[in-house]
Amino acid sequence: MPSSIKKEIEGLRKNLRYHAYQYYVLDDPDVPDAEYDRLYKQLLAFEETHPELITPDSPTQRVGSKPLSAFGQIQHQLPMLSLDNVFNEEALYAFDQRVHDRLLHDEAIEYTAEPKLDGLAISLRYEKGVLIYAATRGDGTTGEDVTQNIRTLKSVPLMLLGKDFPDVLEVRGEVFMPKAGFAELNRQARLKEEKEFANPRNAAAGSLRQLDPKITAKRPLSIYCYSTGVVEGGELAGSTQYEMLQQLQVLGLPVCRDIRRVRGVKACLSYYQDILNRRDKLAYDIDGIVYKVDAVAFQRRLGFVARAPRWAIAHKFPAQEEISHILDVDFQVGRTGAITPVARLAPVFVGGVTVSNATLHNMDEIRRKDVRVGDQVIVRRAGDVIPEVVRVVPGSRKASSVKIEMLSHCPVCDSVIEQIDGEATARCTGGLYCSAQRAEAIKHFASRKAMDIDGLGNKLIEQLVAQALINTSADLYRLTLTSLVSLERMGEKSAENLLLALEQSKQPTLAKFLYALGIREVGETTAMNLANAFMSLSTVQNAEIDALLEVQDIGPVVAQHIVHFFQQQPNLDVIDQLQSAGIKIKDHQRTQLTSDINSELSGKIIVITGTLPGMSRGEAKEKLIAIGAKVTGSVSAKTDYLLAGDNAGSKLSKAKKLGVKVINLESMLALLCE
Repeated sequence: MPSSIKKEIEGLRKNLRYHAYQYYVLDDPDVPDAEYDRLYKQLLAFEETHPELITPDSPTQRVGSKPLSAFGQIQHQLPMLSLDNVFNEEALYAFDQRVHDRLLHDEAIEYTAEPKLDGLAISLRYEKGVLIYAATRGDGTTGEDVTQNIRTLKSVPLMLLGKDFPDVLEVRGEVFMPKAGFAELNRQARLKEEKEFANPRNAAAGSLRQLDPKITAKRPLSIYCYSTGVVEGGELAGSTQYEMLQQLQVLGLPVCRDIRRVRGVKACLSYYQDILNRRDKLAYDIDGIVYKVDAVAFQRRLGFVARAPRWAIAHKFPAQEEISHILDVDFQVGRTGAITPVARLAPVFVGGVTVSNATLHNMDEIRRKDVRVGDQVIVRRAGDVIPEVVRVVPGSRKASSVKIEMLSHCPVCDSVIEQIDGEATARCTGGLYCSAQRAEAIKHFASRKAMDIDGLGNKLIEQLVAQALINTSADLYRLTLTSLVSLERMGEKSAENLLLALEQSKQPTLAKFLYALGIREVGETTAMNLANAFMSLSTVQNAEIDALLEVQDIGPVVAQHIVHFFQQQPNLDVIDQLQSAGIKIKDHQRTQLTSDINSELSGKIIVITGTLPGMSRGEAKEKLIAIGAKVTGSVSAKTDYLLAGDNAGSKLSKAKKLGVKVINLESMLALLCE
C-alpha cells in the first residue's frame, strides 16, 4: 500500500479533530458544516477501501454496530466524590472560615466558581491520548460502562489534541442535554404520541443509558469537563484548578464558558447572583454554583472528609419545582382576548417565592397533561417566568377530581368564546366591547395607521380607561373639554387640540376604518383588499365565507375571523355607536388590484428604511400596498427589495449581506408604473 494513502488518511483525521475542537470546544467553527461533511465523507471512502487502516479513535468510529444486552461495571481507580451543599450566605461564610482555619491562611481565598450542571456525572479515561472507556459515577466507587454511548457524543474527543498530555488521564465531567435539544426531543415525542421526558436531566440520563448506542447518537447530548481523576506518566500544566481547566480545553475537551476565578466570599456571592439572574437564559439547566479552592496545593492540604472534598462546596439555588394541589381553575382574558386557564393552588414555596396561581396555558395542554381540579401537581417557577403546572403527580389522583372544561362565553363581557380549528388558543370575540381588551383595542383604533387621532397616546388612553371616561372606541367621540381638563397633565389647549383631532378623524377611508376595528389578522393590506372587493362597510359586514375567500390574500382562517367578528352583537353595537357619533366613511375609490397591474413590485416583499425625499414612509407603504406588494418591518432572506432613503442604517447593511436588491424612491416610482 502506498504510504501516501496512509498519510492522507491521517491528515483527514487530524483536520476533522481540529474542526470538531473549533466547533464543540471553542464554539468558533472556521469552516461551514458542508466542508466538514465533505472531509468526513472523504475519510469514510478511504476507510471503506482500506479497512485495515481503521483505528478506534477515527472520527468515523463513534457509533458501535451492535446493541448491548446489559451494561458492564467499571471500578473507579479514584472514587468519584459528591459535594456538600450550602443554601444561604451564612453557610457559605462558615465554609470559607473552615478553609481559612485549616490552612492557617489570613488572606482572601481564591476560588474557581462554576455553574453546577444538572446532568449525569461521567468519568473519561484516556491512555496515550486515546479514549479507552467512560463510566458513570454510580455509587462513587463503581459505575456503569457507557463507553459505546459516550463515543457517539461529537463533543467528546476520541483522541486528545496535541502531544502534551499525561500517559493516563481521567477526566470527570457532566453529560447534559441543552434546553433547545430537550424541547425538540419532546416536540418529536409529541408528534409520535410517545412519552415525553420530565426534564433535561432525566432526558440526559435516559439517553446515555440506552443499550443501543445508535439511539444515544440521535439524542442531543453535550458534556462539560470540570476536574480530573487519575493522572499518571506526566502532569497537566498549571498549579490551580482554573489553569487545569484551561489545559483540558487545549487538549480538546469541552469546558463551560461561564467558569470564573473569584477572590473571597463576596466575589463568590456576586458570581452566584449573576448566574442566578441569567439562569433562564443559559443554554443548559443548572441547580446551583460550585466553588473550589483554586490552588491545587491548598486542595491537597485540605483533603477529604467521608465522601466529599473539604476544598469544594455546592451553593444550591432555590428549588424550581415543588408539589401542590389544584383547588380550582379560573379563566383569565388577556389584552388580545386570549383565554388562559389558571390553576388556583394550595400555596407552595418554589423558586424563592410563595406561589398560589399557575398557568395551565390552554385546553390542549390540559388534555395532554390530563390535569384535573383536585390533582396533586408538580409546579415549576423559573426566574421571572410565570409559574406553570408541569404534570400530575403519578398515582395521586382521587375519585373526587373534576375534569376541566372550557367556558362557552367570556367571563368578563359574556361574548362568545371561539377557537379556530388548528389553533391552541381560545379567544373572546368581544374585541370592541370586552373590558379586558378595552385599552388595547382603543390604542389600535386611534393609532396612526388606523384612525390617526393626533395627540391620543397610549398613556392618555390608559388614563381615560382607568378613570372610566371611555369604555369603547365610540366613547372617544363623547369626550368633552370639561372631562379632559380634569385629567392629570392635561391643559385646556391640549384638550382642545385632542377634540379637534377627534373631529378631523371622523371621515376615514373604508380601508382605514376596517383596519381600526382590530379584526384578528386583518392588517393594512387585507383591509385594503376588503375595501376594494366590497366597496362598503355594510357589504363587508354581511359577506359570507365563500365571498371572502374570493378576496386576494384571504384564506379560510382569516375569512372565519372576519365572519365571527361581525356576528358578535357587541361589536355591531360599537360600530353603530361610532356612526351615531358622526363617523362617516368616505366614498371608497377602488384601488387597482394586483391582478390588474403589470408592476415589477406586485406581490413582492418590500422593506422601507431611511428618510425618503418628498414622501413619508407611510405614503410609500400605501402606494406599495395598493399594487399588492407586501411591506414588512425587517429584512430577511425572503425580502425581494429594500426601499432605502437617506440615513439608512442596519437594514441596509443586512440587505447587502443577504444580497437583497436595494432601490431608491425614484426607482420604486418607476417600477410602480411598469
